[in-house]
Amino acid sequence: MNTKPSSEQRSSVDTVISGATIITMNESRQIIRDGAIAVKDGLIVAVGKTDEIASAFDAKEKVDGRNFVITPGFVDGHVHITGDPLTQGVRRGAPGEDFTDVLTKWVIPLFHAHEPHDEKISAQCSAMRMLHSGVTSFVEAGTIRHLDAVAEGVASTGVRGRIGGWVEGRNFAANETDTATIDEAIATLEAQVEKYKQTDSSRVAAWPLLIGHTVNPDEVWLAAKRLADENGLCISAHMSPHQSDPDWFLENTGKRPIEHLADIGVLGDNVMITHAAYVNEREVEIFADTKTNVIFCPHAALKGAFGVTKIGLFPEMAEAGVNIMLGTDGVFVDLLTCARLMTGLFKDARIDEHVFPATEVLEMVTLNGARGMNMQSSLGAIEPGMKADIVCFDTDRPEWFPEFDVVEQILQANAGIGAHSVWVEGERVIENYRSTKIDEDELFAEIRKSSQAIVDRAGIKVHSPWPVI
Repeated sequence: MNTKPSSEQRSSVDTVISGATIITMNESRQIIRDGAIAVKDGLIVAVGKTDEIASAFDAKEKVDGRNFVITPGFVDGHVHITGDPLTQGVRRGAPGEDFTDVLTKWVIPLFHAHEPHDEKISAQCSAMRMLHSGVTSFVEAGTIRHLDAVAEGVASTGVRGRIGGWVEGRNFAANETDTATIDEAIATLEAQVEKYKQTDSSRVAAWPLLIGHTVNPDEVWLAAKRLADENGLCISAHMSPHQSDPDWFLENTGKRPIEHLADIGVLGDNVMITHAAYVNEREVEIFADTKTNVIFCPHAALKGAFGVTKIGLFPEMAEAGVNIMLGTDGVFVDLLTCARLMTGLFKDARIDEHVFPATEVLEMVTLNGARGMNMQSSLGAIEPGMKADIVCFDTDRPEWFPEFDVVEQILQANAGIGAHSVWVEGERVIENYRSTKIDEDELFAEIRKSSQAIVDRAGIKVHSPWPVI
């Protein structure tokens, strides 16, 4: 539990948070009452009882954690930080339109209407939402149009993010293999990875992210996998939220999507597949055999009517040992709300109240998320040697009383309330529910100005099901 200095003398550290209840997520999943954490140079150097840490360390900053429940920073495995945040109130689609029509007529035009400054403040807005809900690391969905502006925006907030620009290597208009389009897509991936290199200290870095579905041919997938393997990076892609993806792959390759990706050798433990609602038992086996990670976005699945409670095989994935992460995907939701949904969806679907208990779901947003990002040695738990990604939830609130099972309460009672304080790699980026890095009021004012202009450029009429007078 506690790692004391070898010397009898007290050691100097940057920060000690004491008196808290700590959900460590360490190997034995200890929960420490009246616990303390010592942090130095961005790393956790000791965790234990308050009196043990107090006797061993002198701190430049001492934080009273007596009202806090502390967790490791959460990982949002899939989030669109542009396109959605500044237009979340715009209804996507008209009555009768299918999934493809909604994407092509509503969603994609809104993404394309974003100019660089719009995407910068959109990224900042998304980062603020994540940090306020305890997310310290995220993987972007690969739908950024202006990567430089987004990288600047993300970096200004202090969150840890893995981002990538919009890459499409298949020219559907040509109805044939387009070598120039493929070459351009690969060159874009290579340039992004080179410009925003991932290092041990990177808060913001680029990965070879692919939109997924059917938009990139095998050549682009193979190039992305090569870049990931050679540089210690990861790939993320959407796949099979609806039957349309399996139908296309069966028609064009003779195999289902995950079978085809396995055949060309682009799956593995550095690959994350998002949604995976329409997969069969053989594809679940492939996920397990290749150690490919799966990201489930519960809120998006329900809102998009994916049918996961009828056909989703997520309990079977977990049983097979597939690493399941959670993501928020787009709008209106925080990761803890998604986690709360995850604790209930498949209990009802399987009529089994033991499916996905709170303990297992909390692992999905901490340890599993870190594993999917290939950062399991430095993120996901509060223990010595880990990066000091620390989230403090204030229990001096009515939804926390009485406090008994803190794991259950962190998901059920606390979802959507927000974190009091958040540290990313030892830097306090949220304090008393406010950012320490940017002026949030100024950001919100900019968002209000930009949002209407984006909708106007997209040529979309904002409509409401009820009359607005």
